[in-house]
Amino acid sequence: MTDRITVEELAELMKKSAGVTVTPEELGLHNPGFDTLGVDSLGLLGIVGELENRYGTPMPADAERSKTPRQFLDLVNSALMTGA
Repeated sequence: MTDRITVEELAELMKKSAGVTVTPEELGLHNPGFDTLGVDSLGLLGIVGELENRYGTPMPADAERSKTPRQFLDLVNSALMTGA
């Protein structure tokens, strides 16, 4: 396990926690909004919860309000890097 969440890991989490199948390429190249991808607030909350369980640390409060995968990854990875 690394201290950074990759686009590939986020794609896996989206499938597991939100039931949305998307390729890492779609997330990385186009940076669509979560709403465009079909991930609602409960799905995003599930992803945040999974990461909190995995890393044993709370994720930033703003993570569950992220509008895009890139914004989400920036927030979460920043928190993981600083240990916040």
